[in-house]
Amino acid sequence: MLMTLVLGTLLIASPDERPFLTGISSSEDFSKKLDEHLANAKKAMERMLSAKGKRTTDNTLKPYDEILVELDAAGAQASLMENVHPDEKMRTTSEQFSQKVSAFGSELSLNRGVYDALTAMDISKADTKTKFYVEKTLRDFRLAGVDKDEATRNKIKALRDELVLIGQDFARNIREDVRTVTVSNVKELDGLPQDYIDRHKPDSNGVITLTINYPDAIPVFTYAKSEDLRKRMYMEYNNRAYPKNMDVLNKLIAKRNELAQLLGFPNWAACVTADKMVGSEKNASDFIEKIAAASNEKAIQDYKQLLLRKQKDIPNATMLNLWETGYYSELLRKSEYDFDAQKVRPYLQYDNVKQGVLDVTSKLFGVDFKRNTTAPVWDSLVECWEMFEKGKLVGRFYLDMHPRENKYNHAAQFGVRNGVAGKQIPEAALVCNFPGGIAGDPGLMEHGDVETFFHEFGHLLHHLFAGRQLWMGIAGISTEWDFVEAPSQLLEEWAWDASTLQTFAKHYQTGEAIPTALVQQMRRAEEFGKGLQVRTQMMYAKLSLSCYDRDPSKVNTDKLVKSLREKYTPYTYVEGTHFQTSFGHLDGYSAIYYTYMWSLVIAKDLFTKFDQKNMMKADIATKYRSTILAAGGSKPAATLVKEFLGRDFEFEGWKKWLEN
Repeated sequence: MLMTLVLGTLLIASPDERPFLTGISSSEDFSKKLDEHLANAKKAMERMLSAKGKRTTDNTLKPYDEILVELDAAGAQASLMENVHPDEKMRTTSEQFSQKVSAFGSELSLNRGVYDALTAMDISKADTKTKFYVEKTLRDFRLAGVDKDEATRNKIKALRDELVLIGQDFARNIREDVRTVTVSNVKELDGLPQDYIDRHKPDSNGVITLTINYPDAIPVFTYAKSEDLRKRMYMEYNNRAYPKNMDVLNKLIAKRNELAQLLGFPNWAACVTADKMVGSEKNASDFIEKIAAASNEKAIQDYKQLLLRKQKDIPNATMLNLWETGYYSELLRKSEYDFDAQKVRPYLQYDNVKQGVLDVTSKLFGVDFKRNTTAPVWDSLVECWEMFEKGKLVGRFYLDMHPRENKYNHAAQFGVRNGVAGKQIPEAALVCNFPGGIAGDPGLMEHGDVETFFHEFGHLLHHLFAGRQLWMGIAGISTEWDFVEAPSQLLEEWAWDASTLQTFAKHYQTGEAIPTALVQQMRRAEEFGKGLQVRTQMMYAKLSLSCYDRDPSKVNTDKLVKSLREKYTPYTYVEGTHFQTSFGHLDGYSAIYYTYMWSLVIAKDLFTKFDQKNMMKADIATKYRSTILAAGGSKPAATLVKEFLGRDFEFEGWKKWLEN
């Protein structure tokens, strides 16, 4: 029971610290809990709209914020469960509630009575965070279409409801299409790590089956000597959710364009960039071209180096195929940089990496992490962890880190609920697909996996540290979308620091810490390929924007992928592939995939303030935590960055990173 004490008009509450699945053992239990959240949201709206007299933060903003508390919990938990729960009935129930929550949120954003009540408040004497919250909220109402006539608002509502269903279809088709590639002879696995080969035993007919999940696919692209195997894996990997998602994606693009025009925008890209740091779809396009131009010369050099390396094996080769890039990049790093990625893997056992990430961030940010073995979880391999500060529980998170059937098959942080000071602690989940979790398998990771772990943990820390605001509307990761990747990209830097790695990167057989010389070799080798990587990212960004910045009747996604692949990268498009059908960001990020690189520019600038010779110094990390992470969405992102840097952000740190 939530105990409260009323002192005058001040309500002091003991924050809710219960794990979100407490008391839930079935889809029926989960359904009942989410129904309660929605019922509470409706009651809060009724209190808000029925308030008499002068509109104040007490009788208007507080109940409005309570609506958001309830919707946040219901929506976040339904989204997580539909992506990770092993029980089909629970996933289906969760999808249905995602629809209900989205419908409620859409109704709320178009509710003229709610908007008028918020507009009528006198906030002249409110604190700066409250003023910013109200100003941002009113702007978002207007962008949502609340000022349109009733007929238009009804059309907007119907379109949003339809888009939820389309988006769920898009994600489900990706999640459920786990394709396989088979080999009939273990010799076809030549070049792959021994632990990988040991993990993939032939069946009774001598056939070895590989999936397109990351732990199976990435090593094939990187190490397999068999070009046939790499090509077959590439074709399956880049045809996930094809052909189902071709029509789904076309509907998504068309319906978003229709919605944008109802809202008064020429296209969806203009609509979705209106409240971002970038400001407009034109600015986003200009940014993409600026980054592409800055990286072009380096990309050309990278490609020439790769082709020269291929020509050592195939003297008459005149081009590289996309299924060859990872393989020849690895061979080039061996020959030109004296670096073999397989020599790093034995130092990166999953359990050690996990503990290392926890220990590093604990020391940096002054918190403690403890495992909760009694909290209910949705799968036996999921772990619950809690964050403490000065002995006080201040956050909780779940680690769902290994592949399984019908589970989200990329890497992401999912919110569970935002924290609100005095009301509830923040909860979140990391959902990844790393090696490990199988009896007898040491769970040896690629260094790229470690980098991903740090990246996603950066999102997690942002969510947890921003969970102490007084208002839900500015809590958690609620800043502009083109800033949200910066904290996660910044934390990746610690995955490259030798002294940091040596605290946890221990050989799984000998216990020896990873040698400094090996880390230095890895860092030097990593410098190769940046130009190609950046240009590829700009291809994705331009595809994202181009799907949504024009008349949908002129969008042919196959032609777009082909033309943009060949414009932004030196590679030839592979006929018969349909990358876009599994590019989940075309739903979630829609037109704004540029935000990854925009955030990276900021992250590289933020990193200039850290002592790069002593990455574990806590003083700068403490300032960073308080200035940026803990602030949540209480100020514009540009203001947060300026307060930390002492100036507006610049491109110089990014350019230095690119040119090294």
